[in-house]
Amino acid sequence: MLRLGLTGGIGAGKSTVSKTLVELGGVLVDADVIAREVVEPGTAGLAQLVDAFGEDVLDSSGALDRPALAAKAFGDNDSRAKLNSIVHPLIGARTAELIDGAPDDAVVIQDIPLLVEGNMGAMFQLVAVVHADAEQRLDRLVNQRNMPEHDARARIAAQATDDARRAAADIWIDNSGAPEDLDEVVRSLWFERLVPFEKNIRHAHAVDTPAALVPADAAWPAQAQRIIARLAVACGNAAVRIDHIGSTAVPGLPAKDVIDIQITVTGMDAADALAESLRRIGFPRLENVVSDDPKPAYGIGGEADPAMWAKRLHGAADPGRTANIHIRVDGWPGQRFALLFRDWLRADADAAAQYLQIKESAAAAAEREIGYDDSVVAYADVKAPWFDQAYVRAWKWAGESGWST
Repeated sequence: MLRLGLTGGIGAGKSTVSKTLVELGGVLVDADVIAREVVEPGTAGLAQLVDAFGEDVLDSSGALDRPALAAKAFGDNDSRAKLNSIVHPLIGARTAELIDGAPDDAVVIQDIPLLVEGNMGAMFQLVAVVHADAEQRLDRLVNQRNMPEHDARARIAAQATDDARRAAADIWIDNSGAPEDLDEVVRSLWFERLVPFEKNIRHAHAVDTPAALVPADAAWPAQAQRIIARLAVACGNAAVRIDHIGSTAVPGLPAKDVIDIQITVTGMDAADALAESLRRIGFPRLENVVSDDPKPAYGIGGEADPAMWAKRLHGAADPGRTANIHIRVDGWPGQRFALLFRDWLRADADAAAQYLQIKESAAAAAEREIGYDDSVVAYADVKAPWFDQAYVRAWKWAGESGWST
């Protein structure tokens, strides 16, 4: 199962996107519909609201009078908290019921207007934001929904900024053009990313990481933070810390377009126990894979035991965002060196430039190979000699700079 969090500002066209996704086979879970459903006449939710706020929150037919409830519930923080304590658990329980009832191979579309405002992105494998600029949304609200302009402006202003939405978005859907343009974008998203992603999760299949280097991408840190947030939810207390490592964590450094994340745990048993939780959120464990890890020859720095460099490696099932998840034990040399190497390259421009030259040679060697495993081996073989020296240099820098994890 794949869960997509769908959001966007009022008037952006979120409902149009969700309608197309449902036509293609998605299972819609609409937060606004659920919020109304749990307080319909005869429900326990409506009874609780009446108990908390009085009979005058009902209209003449016995249904909830929403303006009357708003006047009471949003007057102060205590009343707002009381309203949330009643409604939110009911919405959560109904949402869970609908998701549990979906097929195992479903792509579940959770339409949540305030997903960004509620900081809920980490609960989904992907977040899609539908966007149109504020003036275009205003025009739609006033001329298509007959909303008073001052009301429309106030609602737009009260919602998340475009910058906040961009930071939360794995997928940015521009709905500023013609309807047929939006339809084409959504259908491409469905067939090229959502359906393959869901299938990869079910079959514990990770997409291959690219061998070619690309220019540094300013979006890499934000992409890494979204992955880290999802991993934090899946790992819970099992993670000592979670860090963005590798070349994409070094500003301005060209790299393979793959986000490397390190989860630090207390022991290898803890690493193994995370396998199923990580698979469910889209990071299946890779068994017997070839790694191009930067690793010095055993014995350098007195760390001769190969077992102390052990890790568990997970890939990404998302065809739209390749990633490697390295799970290492707290304090072991591999765990420490991954953090040190990143910080050394951030601090030493000459070292970063030298590393780039090695990576370019390694990428060229990998490109000459046909098989994926062979290309990974070729990439690692070119880098290995440089890392024996870099390991010593990085630790020397650590001592001189006072670096610590």
